[in-house]
Amino acid sequence: MKKTKPAILLALMALMLSACAQFERNTSPQANVDDDALCRAEGEPGSSAYVACRKNRDVQSSRAAGSNSRIERSHRSLAEDMLNNPR
Repeated sequence: MKKTKPAILLALMALMLSACAQFERNTSPQANVDDDALCRAEGEPGSSAYVACRKNRDVQSSRAAGSNSRIERSHRSLAEDMLNNPR
């Protein structure tokens, strides 16, 4: 019985660590960048350069989010197809 406890704990820790790894995989690379600080380098808030920078950042982030949702939608469709049409 004593030999199985470390194995169970190790398996549990590996499971928890893998869950963290999955969470990190789904984050956007742009999520770590401060848009305001990046765009302030382009110009003062309210200037045309600053506004254009913020608009470009918004478009980039929405496109990145859209690609993730397409992948999730295709996975969901595949899962539903497998459930509804067993082979």
